[in-house]
This record gives sequence, structure tokens and C-alpha cells, in this order.
Amino acid sequence: MKLIFATHNQHKVEELKKLLPSNISILSLTDINCHEKIEETGTTLEENAKLKANFIKYKYGLDCFADDSGLEVDALGGSPGVYSARYAGDKKNNEDNIKKIWEELSNKESTKAQFRTVIASSFGSKNTIYEGKVIGNLIFEKRGNHGFGYDPIFIPEGYTKTFAELGDTVKNKISHRALATQKFLTELLTTLKL
Repeated sequence: MKLIFATHNQHKVEELKKLLPSNISILSLTDINCHEKIEETGTTLEENAKLKANFIKYKYGLDCFADDSGLEVDALGGSPGVYSARYAGDKKNNEDNIKKIWEELSNKESTKAQFRTVIASSFGSKNTIYEGKVIGNLIFEKRGNHGFGYDPIFIPEGYTKTFAELGDTVKNKISHRALATQKFLTELLTTLKL
């Protein structure tokens, strides 16, 4: 079985492939030759995930799913949230985003944060939302070589290492994306009787 994942982000595709049973393969937007930019004009993770899934469904007639993820920092009122990838500007530069977070947290007492993923699926006439989140704290140094984005500065609760230090095996069991994906796949596989 093939699933369309409405993303060009190869990091996300590879992360999800490791979570799927062998009888399901993931096709990205690149794989289906969709090179159009899907504008993420939503003000919430839910809105952006729906926008992407609905775009593919209506333009190509293909069942698909899409996600949007963000880092939500308590002391920053939930920011950067939906703007996580472009927090320091439209270049979507991870280094700049991390530096901006550090600057804004420099005079705050709490570094508590959560990563949250929302998956919107559009299969047949059914549209569904799934959410996963992991709570933790941010640190003021980068640690680890795995993952991407804010992974080197995020330590999930119950651990002493950052997502970037934990590696794929652990991260793919506890991450926000893993949790949302598990909910999505559980329902999908039950529906399809796979």
C-alpha cells in the first residue's frame, strides 16, 4: 500500500518510513511530481495540516495525509508554534531559529516547552485530525548530531539527552511525530483491515 505524505521535507519522510510496517510505503510530493508550493497560511498547526492534505486531495484526487509541527515554549506564550520553521525569517534557517529562541529566553526563568505534531488525513470522504506532543525543556547549548530543527536543544521529560543525542531509535518511539503517527496508523490499519 502507498500513502501520499503532503511534504517535500525528506527528513520527515525518512523519519516516518522508520515507523511504518513493511507493507506500507510513503510517497512524498516530490515522488508524485507535485512541485507547487502549498501556502501554509493557517494560524494553527491544525489549519496548516488541513490545507496541505486538502490541496492534494482536490488537485490530484489522491488520498493523503499531511502534518504540521511546532515547538511551543511556555515562557513565550506558546511561540514559535505554527511559525517554528520560519521563526527567525523566511529562510527557515535552523541556526537562526535556535539563536532567536535563546535570545528570547535569556531573561526568562522557565525553559519548559513542548513539541506538538498535528496530522490531517483525507481518505475517501473522511477527514481526521491526530495529535501528538512531548513535553520537555530547552537548553542553552546544542548537543547531538541526529534529528533536525530544534532537536539539539530539546530534552524530553524523563531523559537527560536532547532529541539530537537520543538518535532515531529512541526518538521514533517518544517523539510528537511518532505519537501522532501511531494514532493515525492505528486507525488507518483498522479501517483498511491491514
